[in-house]
Order: sequence, then C-alpha cells, then structure tokens
Amino acid sequence: MKKILITGGAGFIGSHVVRLFVNKYPDYQIYNLDQLTYAGNLANLTDIEKKPNYHFIKADIVDGETMLQLFKKHQFDSVIHLAAESHVDRSISNPMEFIMTNIVGTVNLLNAARHIWKDDMEGKRFYHISTDEVYGSLGAEGFFVETTPYDPHSPYSASKASSDHLVRAYHDTYKLPVVISNCSNNYGPNQFPEKLIPLIINNIRHSKPLPVYGKGENVRDWLYVVDHARAIDVIFHQGADGQTYNIGGHNEWKNIDIVRLVCQIMDEKLEREKGTSEKLITFVKDRAGHDLRYAIDSGKLQRELGWVPSLQFEEGIRHTIDWYLSNQQWLDEVTSGNYLKYYEGQYVKR
Repeated sequence: MKKILITGGAGFIGSHVVRLFVNKYPDYQIYNLDQLTYAGNLANLTDIEKKPNYHFIKADIVDGETMLQLFKKHQFDSVIHLAAESHVDRSISNPMEFIMTNIVGTVNLLNAARHIWKDDMEGKRFYHISTDEVYGSLGAEGFFVETTPYDPHSPYSASKASSDHLVRAYHDTYKLPVVISNCSNNYGPNQFPEKLIPLIINNIRHSKPLPVYGKGENVRDWLYVVDHARAIDVIFHQGADGQTYNIGGHNEWKNIDIVRLVCQIMDEKLEREKGTSEKLITFVKDRAGHDLRYAIDSGKLQRELGWVPSLQFEEGIRHTIDWYLSNQQWLDEVTSGNYLKYYEGQYVKR
C-alpha cells in the first residue's frame, strides 16, 4: 500500500491531483498537506473528503521540524510536491514569502525524505512539480525543452529554479529518487481569481474593468488542469529516476486574444449583446520583468510515456467558463476582502 504525501493539495492544481489519485487508486493512502493560505481551499475537495483513503493535514512546509515528525509518524513512501507560492505579481511585492515557501519549504521536505528513506530507497519517489517560467523568455519562435538553460526573471521563477536545482542536487549527492516536471500555464475549475482567466470571468460577471498588462502581446502556452493532473499521474508511476519532463498544452495564445475569446463566450452564455464585455477591456501598466513568450515542447513526455493533452483550448475554455458560472458561490466566497485589497493595488491604469 502506497502512502503518498501531496503538498499543496487544497490549491488549484493540487486539488485536481488529489482527486485523481484518491479516486483512481483506492488502495493508496493519500495525505493532503496544505497550510490553507488564501489560495488553498478545502471546498475544492468536498466531493472526496469522506473517502477512506483520503487524509488532510494542515501544516506549513516552512516548518522543518513538523515535516520531519510527519514523515516519522506516517512513513510516507512518496511525495508529490506542489505546495508553492505561484503568482508572479505577488512575488514582486513580497519576494521573501516566495523564498521561504518555494526554497526553504522544498529543502525541508527533501531533508525529511532523506532522513526517513536513507536506509531503504527502494520504491520511494520524490516528485517535484515546477514551472516553465524557470527557463526565462522566448522570442517569436522556438520552444522550451528539458535541457534549455535556466534564465528566471522574477522572484517567483528564481525561487522555483532554485528549488529545481536543489531537488537535482539531492538526487546526485544523496541518491534521493526524484523526478521533476515543468509545466506551462494551467487553467480550469477551482483556480483562484488572481490569475488571468478566472479574473476575466469574474469581472465580466460583475461588469467590472478587465485589466490587461501592456498591450496584451505576451504569449503563453495553456494547459487544461485535468490534463496536467493526468500527466502527473503518468510521470509519478512511469517517469525515470532523475529525469525531467516538460508538460505543455500545445495552445499558444496572446493574452489579449484570450481575453477577447472569454468576452465572446461570456456574452453568449450571459445572453448579453455581442461586444458588451470587450468594452470592459482596460490596458494597465505592464508588470516588471514580464516575459514575452513561453512555449513548451512536451515531446519527451509523449515519446517516452505516451501522454498527450486531451483538450484543445477552445473546448477547455468553454468547460472552464461553464464551471465558474455553475459555481458562482465558490467564486464569491474566495473573492474575500484581502483579495480585493490586493487586486486594487496591483492593477494601475497606464
């Protein structure tokens, strides 16, 4: 029986991974560890919270002693590490929070795993989930591959790059069995509305301005979160020790084009006159160190492990919009006073 610790399991991506593993592997014991900061929400998991193989632990990965005691108590044989501060804008405002969680927190987990597993590494796995932002910015052409040199440009991406390097160092130095994946931008149900797509959906609902950085020319590769969870499942079970796998959605879009597509679909869904939502688009001052383009080549993952994305963006975005419109209470509850204060200070008109 596997005992898997999933960190950050109440967050956006983490909740989809927890749900997949709890439902697909009833013989596994799944331990969801989350500090329940603003982006962690147990309401994301109400459908599986009573399953006999699901366990929740409220704790902070920055607390190294607590991590060690949890490993001693539960004897986890695997870790899927998703817990992270993940919003670039917040990292610019408060870089130390990102350094502590993303770097120190990762090292605490590595140390706990090394301590408990040191006499028997057989069947163990430490899976670290990272981001394509560690690679920096692309020009108009080309793709990130697993061997692309790291070139982070924000405190967020630098903290994730640091954690990637440390995971590899623990593999090379201590023979810890690790695997890493770097993914492109995720979208889908349960995403906190500081991120572009749920932010636009929520603001259109309330006929509020739709803030777009600069001219909206920045390009991202978008990955449906359920497809990302499927990829994590495949890499966890089949990935080769010490290897890195890039996960991409093969869906490159300019930010402004995404906003316009969401406007079009929302007008249709809300039965508003065509073009109503586009009138809300407001261009705001660009953020510092804003990378122009990210694009992932996930060919290695496809060739070696057989994973391919199941949805194209137009289909996935409709699923996503339908979910938010059907779960407006969830959206209203997470847009708390603290979030609104942050939001008001972040987007400044040009």
